[in-house]
Amino acid sequence: MAKLFLLFAILPIAEIAILINVGELIGGWYTIAIVIFTAFVGARLVRQQGLTTLTQAQQKMQTGVMPGQEMAEGLLLAIAGVLLVTPGFITDIVGLLLTLPMTRPIIASNLLKRLIIKTAEPSFHNGFQSPPHSKQNSEDIIEGEFERKESPSSKPRLNDDLNKPD
Repeated sequence: MAKLFLLFAILPIAEIAILINVGELIGGWYTIAIVIFTAFVGARLVRQQGLTTLTQAQQKMQTGVMPGQEMAEGLLLAIAGVLLVTPGFITDIVGLLLTLPMTRPIIASNLLKRLIIKTAEPSFHNGFQSPPHSKQNSEDIIEGEFERKESPSSKPRLNDDLNKPD
């Protein structure tokens, strides 16, 4: 709960204070121009790095390897995109750290170490993970066709008791 408080209460206040101080030093319009420039450059950098990461993930999937590192880096790139578009210098610095190809793999590998990934059967073929098969399901299924044939004597007849009044 304290982390969320820091994220949603303290961070915007710190961002505003820094923007005001930078605005007083270099001017308000220059500060706004820097914020817009970092958002534009950050969006382009995230797009370029995202395509590179996607290509690496596809190559791993074609060889039958689970692209865990690339998935974590993709998540970090999505977070970086949001941070770089958000106005402020602190969010830009954190977003840039998550975007750069020198720091992102280190952060992603640390993230993967903290996550617990459970897999029942790690069978990965042609880019799709095949579902686990149980012996019980495969032994209970019998495929076939049938046709129901009724003999004329098996047709129900009207009971005379139904037609009699009470």
